[in-house]
Amino acid sequence: MASLERSFVEICGFERDAGRRFREVSVDLGVNVLPGGQKFADSAGAFHYEESGKLLSVTSNRFIHWSTSGDSVQLVEDSLDTNLLNNAVRLKLTHCSVLPGGVNIQETIDNVVILITTNQSVHRLVLPHPTRMYRSELVTELHMQSIFTDVAKLSLHEPPHSAIIPVPAGQTGSPGCSVAWLSFQGQAHYALSSPAGGITVVTLPPHDVQDTGVSVLELKRSSMMSRLSGWMPTAIRGDQTPADLALSLAVRELEEDSFIFALCQDHRLRMWSFKVQACLLDVDMLEYMPACKGVKRVSGHGHQLKLAFSATTGLCLCVYLAVPQRAQFTVFQLVATDNNHYSLEHISSLFSTQEILVDFALTSSDVWSLWIDDSNTTVVKYINFEHNAAGQWNQVFVQPPPEEEVPIATDLDPREMYLESLFSPLRFTASTIVKALQIYRRSSERIANPSWETLKKEVTLAVESELQSSLTEFEFSQEEYRQLQVEFWSRFYSCCLQYQEAQSTPLSLTVNQKTGMVCLLRKGFVSFLLPCFAVDHLYLSSDQYLLSEEETPITEDPDVGRDVLQLVQCLQLVSDAVSTEMAYEMEKALEYLQTPEKAADVVLENMLCNDNHNVIVDIQNKLQDIRNPTAAIVVLLREMDLETDSDLGGDRPVAPGQSLNVRISLSQLYSSSSAVSVVCQAVCHMAMTRAQFCRDLLILQKLLLHFGDNVFLGGGSQLLQLQQDLIPRTSHLLSSYHLLKHISHSLTSSVPMDAIDVNLQHLTALELSDSPAVSTSRPVLSPQTVVELFYQTAGRRMIISQMFSQQQSNLLLPWSHMISTVVQMLAQLLWPSNPGFHFPECLMTNCQYTQLQEYVRLIGPWCQVNIGSCRFMLGHCYLANGEGQKALQCFQEAATEVEKEEFLMKLTGGEDEEAPPSPRLHYYNKVLRLLEDVGLPELVIQLASLAISEAGEQADNSQAALWTRIFKHHLDLGHNSEAYEALTQNPDSSMQLDCLRQLVVVLCERSQLQDLVQFPYVNLHDEVVFIIESRARGLDLLAHNYYELLYAFHITRHNYRKAGTVMYEFGMRLGREVRTQRGLQKQVNSYLAALNCLRLIRPEYAWIVQPVCGNTYERPGASPKRNSDGEFPAEPVAGSRQVDILELQNLEKEYFLSRTRLTLAQYHPPSAAIAGSASAPELVTLLVQNGLFDSALSLCQIFKLTLTPVFEGLTFKCIKLQSGAEESQNAAWSWLAANQLSVVNTKESSATDEAWRLLASYLDRYPSTNGQHHRHVIYKLLSHDVPLPDWLLQSYKSVDAPALLRLLLNFDRLENAAELVLEYVDAVLGQGHQYFGIERPLSAMSPPAWLPYTSIDQLLQALSETQTHSSLHNKVCEKLDKYHSVVQQLTELRIAAQRH
Repeated sequence: MASLERSFVEICGFERDAGRRFREVSVDLGVNVLPGGQKFADSAGAFHYEESGKLLSVTSNRFIHWSTSGDSVQLVEDSLDTNLLNNAVRLKLTHCSVLPGGVNIQETIDNVVILITTNQSVHRLVLPHPTRMYRSELVTELHMQSIFTDVAKLSLHEPPHSAIIPVPAGQTGSPGCSVAWLSFQGQAHYALSSPAGGITVVTLPPHDVQDTGVSVLELKRSSMMSRLSGWMPTAIRGDQTPADLALSLAVRELEEDSFIFALCQDHRLRMWSFKVQACLLDVDMLEYMPACKGVKRVSGHGHQLKLAFSATTGLCLCVYLAVPQRAQFTVFQLVATDNNHYSLEHISSLFSTQEILVDFALTSSDVWSLWIDDSNTTVVKYINFEHNAAGQWNQVFVQPPPEEEVPIATDLDPREMYLESLFSPLRFTASTIVKALQIYRRSSERIANPSWETLKKEVTLAVESELQSSLTEFEFSQEEYRQLQVEFWSRFYSCCLQYQEAQSTPLSLTVNQKTGMVCLLRKGFVSFLLPCFAVDHLYLSSDQYLLSEEETPITEDPDVGRDVLQLVQCLQLVSDAVSTEMAYEMEKALEYLQTPEKAADVVLENMLCNDNHNVIVDIQNKLQDIRNPTAAIVVLLREMDLETDSDLGGDRPVAPGQSLNVRISLSQLYSSSSAVSVVCQAVCHMAMTRAQFCRDLLILQKLLLHFGDNVFLGGGSQLLQLQQDLIPRTSHLLSSYHLLKHISHSLTSSVPMDAIDVNLQHLTALELSDSPAVSTSRPVLSPQTVVELFYQTAGRRMIISQMFSQQQSNLLLPWSHMISTVVQMLAQLLWPSNPGFHFPECLMTNCQYTQLQEYVRLIGPWCQVNIGSCRFMLGHCYLANGEGQKALQCFQEAATEVEKEEFLMKLTGGEDEEAPPSPRLHYYNKVLRLLEDVGLPELVIQLASLAISEAGEQADNSQAALWTRIFKHHLDLGHNSEAYEALTQNPDSSMQLDCLRQLVVVLCERSQLQDLVQFPYVNLHDEVVFIIESRARGLDLLAHNYYELLYAFHITRHNYRKAGTVMYEFGMRLGREVRTQRGLQKQVNSYLAALNCLRLIRPEYAWIVQPVCGNTYERPGASPKRNSDGEFPAEPVAGSRQVDILELQNLEKEYFLSRTRLTLAQYHPPSAAIAGSASAPELVTLLVQNGLFDSALSLCQIFKLTLTPVFEGLTFKCIKLQSGAEESQNAAWSWLAANQLSVVNTKESSATDEAWRLLASYLDRYPSTNGQHHRHVIYKLLSHDVPLPDWLLQSYKSVDAPALLRLLLNFDRLENAAELVLEYVDAVLGQGHQYFGIERPLSAMSPPAWLPYTSIDQLLQALSETQTHSSLHNKVCEKLDKYHSVVQQLTELRIAAQRH
């Protein structure tokens, strides 16, 4: 007997959000509910686009499915390649019931037309075809608009779209079934089974014509006449009987005619020609049913009819006769004969089991059937009606309902266990949980935001609130409270089970004729039938199927094949013998990383102790029939092992050499949320099936060891092979599939945007930000398992690249081949023993750290592949969770595998031209960069120190970079000594200099100058000085203290001359650049410090060098090429640089000048800007202007300047005070106080008096040659016409009376001059001579005396010219005469004395 064809497995495409959002559209034609109207069962169907199997089509893998319930039709457009927006609509046809077969969809070049038939109306929706909805042929959007986007804009109640079915007079009841189609001319035809027998055809004109008339045609067996009269058809009465009632209708257009097939209540198949309105074929179906005795007397109910057309077979019909106890499918081919006659050619009769048929589908080769058995379980089978002589139906393994009870471990929280079961991806739909929640709450309140996370919170809140409200006591033991939790959570779980059962009610089966995709339409969701892999098929098959097989596709050796089948039967016995509790215990053992072999021993011991049904004996008997158990086990293990040598995830381009259209289409292939769900749930189903397979196989092998020679007759080598090879391999496979099952159920965590940004920075540091696993564009579904995340972000692209890397021409999409390949390759990408490491990388790049840690934990004890990569991933997780020390340990452990594993090699395989000489050093650099990015300097130091110890002496560049890192982070942490030590260890001089510069800058900014100065700087002294000098000369003087630092640096090393030079330079720059009081204060201090330095040196060395006109002191912003006149300066002569030597006395002068400037700035702050650059003469002027005469006099004396400006300035202030008001008197006290005043006890002393007294004291204190100071003071007074004070006259008379006389004459002070002459002549003559500074008056023995005759003559002349001074003139003349006479006498006496 030939082996079975491939079986299928159902994968439920649960919606990934909390229910699909339907847009409601109501159509009210004003009809009333039919009295006693018939209720029709819910139905469903699907429409597949003509080009849904072509890759380059907009409609590839795109289909529409619908479901009906009463007066509602739900229409959903779905796609496996792209997410469709606005793709769900619910039509409510008021007071109408949708007939069975009442929804038909056809496509034209421009439109998709939906035809709906109810018991009272017909409707037509004309929607744009997808190919007409997009302007460009290249559709690159991740989301596309559905054809239902603008359905609400259609006026569905108007004549072009809807019409009421006319009811003939006297007719009661409603049609029982219908079918609709579009003619080639665009007319919409609706064929309904008339309750009185026959067929009624309602026709709507084309939608784009103005004609609104509706025609009705009645097709009856007794008459071929018809009448078309708009809304008023004529009933043509004939000899019709209820046996003519059509139970199922189908239609097909052939050769410009429409053939309507009707399977009637009398078991006859009739074919009507719509064109000629004649019954062309009438065949009794009972003729093809063996043993049909008694069937004719029973009216047929539940008969169904399906059509299928293909270019090779033509039109095929399949009739299902629902005859009790002997139902069968009969397949025919329609054959045309001459003269427009047709006949049916019988192809096959297929007998079915006793289940209730829900629906079936016919293809050109297969019959697919959907059933419900006595236990209300869904059954799906299919059979090839051409090449199956045995009549054996192939299996479809439908998705079992969720477990009725949730196993609760004693050490786990019941709430967590129930939540995990409720929200597992393969258990319940979101709409089921929403409805159960509403019932549990006893309210119909809708959840505002039914996201998966919100739904979980709402369920928890509802159950916990119900639990709390039921408590009547205040104290409970832990066990009592646990029992209450289990009770309330199991109650809610039961509600979910009931609604899930209702949602899972099967309605229809649909097959895409182009791709072979089979979908099972259930009430609440759509599921897909995927080809079942051979090993899964063996394990899932029931005994009756296994007993009928003689060979298996997993091996070509017939003997081994028979052994495999026997072994699988043993495995099923083992599976049945493993209790739920033991299965859970083994699951928990795997979760807790216990050895699978030990867990299997525990399970086997339990089986042996509780073998009440002699299962062990049955297994032993079957095992004895197996000729070579080890060979069969090897075949099964080889089939389940997904390990491959090639890396599926290479960076190969998608479809190389193909056109842009192909590459864009491939970029979207199987990328929609539906496809993601189906593919990943298929992997989950595979993992769950094979994990159980491996569990049972491991237990069976343990049982084989237990039996020993009782099974292996003389086969000690087989026992050894079993123990040393097969059991470890099985254990490894069990752990691997358990891992796949775990990640398939593990949900992703929501990640905040700031965490995503931080993670992207970390990936950039590792140079992994361009990894294909990084999700940047496609939105993450919610909820989503980590497998779905991987498939979306990286896996799908890798799979499609691999599938189409060699495929150049075939652009068709056969469902079975494509989906099997995708599922198999995704499982291989997830397989932990394969060299690729893309899945953990995807988790890392998408911030799924908790799931990644669990993944690494689960594979740690048994997986020997990518060990280093796993340690690296674990370290990254620790790093993200703030556990830096653990992360560092993991990073260090991963370093040993850098040159062995693909991921770590990619990590260290950057295109950096200056890459380290070894991959391990490159790896360390990457990790160091990551640690720096996270901000863990202590760990950077530790890892860099380790890297240095491994680098060796050959890698100087690498060592330099590592020492630089250590220095930097020690410095950042404030470890100054350690930073200096790292600096000195750096072998690269340029990096060392950079570090030294950074050390200086940072310590200065932190004001940690003590450390900076005290470091020894072995072989780095000149560099430190240069760095500090450069910083000092290049930065703001007041904002940074580099000059003081350099001064302290030299002082510490007793280099006083350099210290003095530094402070002198500082002072000079302050004077030029910082002309403020603060700057002057610093300048004074700097000059004083420089003086102290030079005084500490021996006198012969107490000098410093000052560059003259050097670039250092050029004004800021000056052109380096031209002078201030714009001319090119002369080229300097080489070696002729001019320098000035500053000795101690020069520096003292500078210091005094600076201190005087500060004094002026302190007394008058606005003068600071001017005083900062003023020379000594200029400064004297400023001091005099501000009344600082003491300072001015001191400055003049030090710089040997004339004191004239000081006396003139003070005289002028005295003049102003003498003539000023009281305000000036008060203001004068401020500058008077700044000078050293004499102590005066007179209470009436005024500011004017004090000023004159100050002037007098200066004249006494600072004598001058010939009384110049007096002369300048008197001149100033006389020039302002101020009377001369007596003390001033007396003082000047004693110094230079002739000069005083001349001054008086110059200012026409004749009276004063005359009095002065009189007094001066008397003084010469001896009367009051001491007041004029005459030591010896005129006498015979004294030296000759003289008078200023020129001045006296001028006085006499001036007195003689006025009458008012005649008396004075006479007096002077008389006094002169007297003087002359005395002179004459004394002369004679002197002559006489000389003679003797």
